[in-house]
Amino acid sequence: MQLANSVGQAFSLRTGFIRSSAFLLAVTLSTATDNSSPRVPVLLELFTSEGCSSCPPADRLLQLLDQSQPAADANLIVLSEHVDYWDRLGWKDPFSSPQFTARQRDYADRYSREGPYTPQLVVDGRFALVGSDSREANAAIQKAAREPKVAIVLSNAARDGKQVKAHIGVPPAPNAKKRSALLYLAIADNRAESHVARGENAGRSLAHVAVVRVLKEAGTIDLRSASSKEVVLTVPAGAGASGLRLIAFLEDPGSGHILGAAVQKL
Repeated sequence: MQLANSVGQAFSLRTGFIRSSAFLLAVTLSTATDNSSPRVPVLLELFTSEGCSSCPPADRLLQLLDQSQPAADANLIVLSEHVDYWDRLGWKDPFSSPQFTARQRDYADRYSREGPYTPQLVVDGRFALVGSDSREANAAIQKAAREPKVAIVLSNAARDGKQVKAHIGVPPAPNAKKRSALLYLAIADNRAESHVARGENAGRSLAHVAVVRVLKEAGTIDLRSASSKEVVLTVPAGAGASGLRLIAFLEDPGSGHILGAAVQKL
């Protein structure tokens, strides 16, 4: 908790530079790549909290990346995962979950860092950085886009009342570096907003993109052969007011690296 607080304060000076750095990110990414190259899916996980005063610039950067898709060789698939360790400091984030805190701690253990902090952006499970640092995000995205990915085919995805149903197909990937992977499914709000009444962001209205409401491990996939799954997920109460998106990704259970990802708006 102390680390989250101290790191957040240390990076609060970046707030004033978010607009110019975001513009630089878009220019750099769009000019550094070949427009004819196929887009490689790159998963961006932002660990954030409405109780953290340093997080809104990172939230805005994630929205920019999602909307503008500035990397010519990467399809940026974004997730906002709201941690709960800020909830005891004046404001309980309505989107927070101990599940996301645990996921961030798993990343921290793999990287042998001192511990989790906000805002933190994890790119493809490979690179961790301060979530509002557009220069580091640029470098990490370009590195991640050079990694070959396993294809994931999302089809027949639709919302039916309180349920989301979809077909997940994974073609055989005989040249994949790993033999198997964990399949994860996420349901996320396209957009969510809050008016924060207390804590470090008291009085502010905050907006978020791709806010994860469900994150579920859906089994192990053998990458050497074709896999096919019909999946059903339950939409939690209050989710989907601004539309939903379904995200599927494959994770190496050992390293946490993302081996493939796909997204479909519902």
